Order: sequence, then C-alpha cells, then structure tokens
Amino acid sequence: MAGSEAAWQLAQIGLRVALIEMKPSAMSPAHQSPLLGELVCSNSLRSDDPIAPAGLLKHELRRCGSLVIACADQHKVPAGQALAVERFGFARAITQRLALHPRIRIERRRLDELPDGPVIVCTGPLTEGALGEVIRAELGGDRMYFYDAIAPIVAADSIDWDFAFRASRWGRDTDSPDRDSSEDRAAGGDTGVGDYVNCPLNKAEYEDFVEAVNGGRKVLPHDFEEPKYFESCMPIEVMAERGAQTLRFGPMKPIGLKDPRTGFRPWAVVQLRPENKYLTAYNLVGFQTRLAYPEQQRIFAMVPALHKAEFLRFGSIHRNTYIDAPARLGARFELTSKPEIRFAGLLTGVEGYIESCAMGLVVGWMLA
Repeated sequence: MAGSEAAWQLAQIGLRVALIEMKPSAMSPAHQSPLLGELVCSNSLRSDDPIAPAGLLKHELRRCGSLVIACADQHKVPAGQALAVERFGFARAITQRLALHPRIRIERRRLDELPDGPVIVCTGPLTEGALGEVIRAELGGDRMYFYDAIAPIVAADSIDWDFAFRASRWGRDTDSPDRDSSEDRAAGGDTGVGDYVNCPLNKAEYEDFVEAVNGGRKVLPHDFEEPKYFESCMPIEVMAERGAQTLRFGPMKPIGLKDPRTGFRPWAVVQLRPENKYLTAYNLVGFQTRLAYPEQQRIFAMVPALHKAEFLRFGSIHRNTYIDAPARLGARFELTSKPEIRFAGLLTGVEGYIESCAMGLVVGWMLA
C-alpha cells in the first residue's frame, strides 16, 4: 500500500519511478494474487466519518490526491460508516493506474539486497529471507513482531436467512427514533443504512459458542516465540480466554440492534460485512482467528444463521515484523548510515492500511 502510494506521488510530481514488486515470482504466506495494493486481513479501511481519526485521515488523503483512497472510493461496498472495498476490484484499479502512468515502470522481480538510492523500502510486515536479513544487518538490533490474524469469509447463499436479519445499529434504517452513537461511528460501526447482516445468538447459544471456542484446537506459535497480539486485531479465542463476556462487549456486541423475530435485543450477535458489491460473500467482522480450519467449520456452524455456511476463506494467522523506527531511522525515515534509503509503511511500525498509505505519501513527498 505504501509503495503504490509513494510511487504514484513521486510520478505525479514529475519524477520517473521504478516500482519493484516481487509478486508473482515470489509470494508471501498471506498474499494470493499478483496485484498491487492487495488487501490481506480485511476489506475494511475503517471509519470514513471525519469525527474519527481514521476518517479524518482519509479526508486529508483525498485532499492530497491519494491514489489509494481514490481507488477505494471507486470500489467501495456497503459498510455503514466504514469505508470497505471490493478487494480485487480495488487492487486491480491500483495496479492498472500505476501500470498506465507514463513515468512509472513496474519491474516484477525479487530483491535480495537494498538497491542504491534514492529508494523507498515498502516491503511490508512480511519481509523475510535475504532482504530481511540485509535490513536487519543495516539497522542493527532485533526487529519486533506481533501475530496478526485474518477473519473468515462465507458465501452469501449459504447463510440461513431465517436466523439472520439486516439492520443498522440504533434502527436508523427503520421508523425507530433517530439515535446515534459517537462511539460506534468512530469505530466504523454500521450506524447507517443496514449494510451489515446480523446473526443473533441467545444466552445459551452464546455460552455454548464461547465454551467451544475455548476448547477448540488452535494453531500455536513456535515454542521459542512469545505469542504477542495486536490489541486492535485480537483473535476471538484470545478474547474469549479473557472472560466469558468479553466477546459480547467486543465483536459480538448486540448494542443498538433489535431482532425482528423477537422484538428484543439479542444476547449476542455475529455481524457480516459484504466482501463485494454483488453481495455474494461476507466477512465475519472482528472474527480474526487462529482456530484450526476444521474447528472453524465446526464452531462457527454453532451460530444458527451459519449452521450450513460455506467458507470461501478460513481465518488464519501470520507473523508480522517491523523495525524500531524511532530508534533506527532519522526524522525523514532514512537510514542514518545511508540517507538515500528511506522506509515507509507497515514495516516502520505504523498500524493499518490507511496509515501505511499516508506513510507512503509523506515519505514520497520527503524524497521528492
């Protein structure tokens, strides 16, 4: 994301840019396509409401001529106050616009060493192999890491709609009083027009679900690694271990929702967000997981609306690494030993796609 944005900004300023991409000759464990700007973890870019930090950042990036945000706006899918995109259309748009830019040359090859500058390194949190070792040697010290998780995706036609309903929080898509929650808006919640599908659970179903999650077989880190997780992208089983009610106050919170079958707020709810504009696939919102694949099939089927769900993608976990940028890089994100080499994006320790995009834009401007 940062590399695509940086290349675009430099080219728009008038510089000639060589954009080096290792895909498809080499693929990371998390990537599936040769497209640039591929979203891995989620199709949501979080809140688009300017009262939220992520939303304000998007508005600023639009004013700065961001390629990533322009493509996201072009390929957005219904997601209430959040900006979510059809991920393949989004990545295709970024790839096409970069490929057609007269001052950008895309080179499909793998780098095993840092090139001569001026250069911006935006290789992401899955940077490993020879290049990873070179970066580690140049920076000195150990790179830091955390485990990141991916949520499952289910086919729309496998959802049992007898147990699911579309609704916005606070009933803003019905005749209910116009209520709002600044907390939900800031979190990118569906306070808009009922873009999310809600799969309710009663108290007994929820308790059985939590028990199954706690007892399910998980994919564990290596013995020599401490399982560090990013608090804003916590696997559901880690949350469940913190207490029986944690999921009800996290991704399964029922606040602001009313089950039309009962007329009451559910005890808990699993929300599904569209993966594409055709509404043929849905992402389980906030359901990042390290449960083994057969366990995901078994346990998530305990949600009544998902009892016959077809999984188009199971959740998974991967190790993200990043550098200690404040200690190892200069004020303009340059190597102090080689100031013509700069770093940007998730590799520098920023969190999220939009923050990575902003880093690419800023470092691109700094280099220009």
